[in-house]
Amino acid sequence: MNKLERVRAALRGEEVDRVPISFWGHSYFKEWTAEGLAEAMLENYHAGDWDFMKVNPRASYHVEDWGARFERPSDPEHSPPYTSVPVRYPEDWRRLRALEPDRGVLGEHLKALRLIRDGLKGEAYFIMTIFSPLSIAKYLAGNQPGPVRESMARYRAALEAALDLISRVFAEYAQACLEAGAGGIFFATTGWASRGELGEDDYRRFGIPYDLRVVEAAAGKAPFNVLHNCGDNIYFDLAAEYPVEAVSWAATLPGNPSLEEGKRRTPKAVIGGLSEKTALVDGSPEEVAAEVTRALEQTGGRRLLLGPGCSISPRTPKANLEAAAAAVRDRSK
Repeated sequence: MNKLERVRAALRGEEVDRVPISFWGHSYFKEWTAEGLAEAMLENYHAGDWDFMKVNPRASYHVEDWGARFERPSDPEHSPPYTSVPVRYPEDWRRLRALEPDRGVLGEHLKALRLIRDGLKGEAYFIMTIFSPLSIAKYLAGNQPGPVRESMARYRAALEAALDLISRVFAEYAQACLEAGAGGIFFATTGWASRGELGEDDYRRFGIPYDLRVVEAAAGKAPFNVLHNCGDNIYFDLAAEYPVEAVSWAATLPGNPSLEEGKRRTPKAVIGGLSEKTALVDGSPEEVAAEVTRALEQTGGRRLLLGPGCSISPRTPKANLEAAAAAVRDRSK
């Protein structure tokens, strides 16, 4: 099987020659230009000979065109700090204006996708990261959940107007990403769909309707759309039926279903199985290989794409990534 065939078969739950595997993370120094982001993503893809690519842009790309400003990073292991926050007061939610997907920072990232498309030359799928509208709202408020929660309680109309606008902008952007060659979107909740962050009723009101507007913009138009439910104690069942081909989550974090349990609770393919915060970054190659074995045993190797529960740290040892790849490839023999 080639990489496209392998991923398609895994998404459909069909037999594969081996389970697809990939890893992704930030390149904090390189991701500030379209050319730098494309170079970093292609370098990572080729270094591991991964089966697919999850494009990992700078998280701030969602909000820079609305006035968020950041200091370029000086540390390769840490994201850049804010220098300007667009939403400081509740009335600022209503000051947001529609964005054009091919202009500004959004346009820069479409350019990166086209460069990645040309670099991959059709040999593998790549999927573009888009945050949920609630996640983008949090970034507009300085990446702080407090102002968003306060607006839910006291300024609902203003927040809902902002979420409506954000969801419309990124529904259009999702389509633009597909037109630039992406095989789908990687829709990330960044922790909002979890018991520790938000009550279930609030997520049903402020999360799901706006999530679906973005996800449905790509549904049926690409073969590889993914829901990524971040964090621990997630509302797995609330979002597991979104119209996507696969569900990604940190199956080893507290309060989350294992891969085996999650696979029973959704008909979608499952992505994950490898602990990006523990085994991958601080464990031995043998420990990483053991996680691969457990993931394969839990799922029978069907309807599974191996990967981390979230972005990997820049300090993840190369030997651990190589051990994961070797474990799955050796298992197939």
